[in-house]
Amino acid sequence: MEESTVLEAKATLKYARISARKVKIVADLIKGKNVNEALAIVKFTPKAASEIIEKLLKSAIANAENNHNMNSQNLYVADIFANQGPTLKRIRPAAKGSAVRIRKRTSHITIILREKE
Repeated sequence: MEESTVLEAKATLKYARISARKVKIVADLIKGKNVNEALAIVKFTPKAASEIIEKLLKSAIANAENNHNMNSQNLYVADIFANQGPTLKRIRPAAKGSAVRIRKRTSHITIILREKE
């Protein structure tokens, strides 16, 4: 049996200073969409993660065109996911001489683009 390899372009952002939970809200909006439609959705979504995802999506498109000779008109977002990265732990003074731990969460975001047949 012959296996046909599907070309895919990929872009990854590691240690983004935003919670993976916040990124997943925007990521679910563009999963499976055409690249141009996904860019339009991300551009007009009023979330903090949309700016980060827009930049990463443009990078994935550039990777597809330059590294894999794919046509940008036929691309779609095959998969996008945000995994939790390491958490930065900080301490803030609280009442009665106690301290409260602040967790500054990070995430690793990956976009995979494929070409429609």
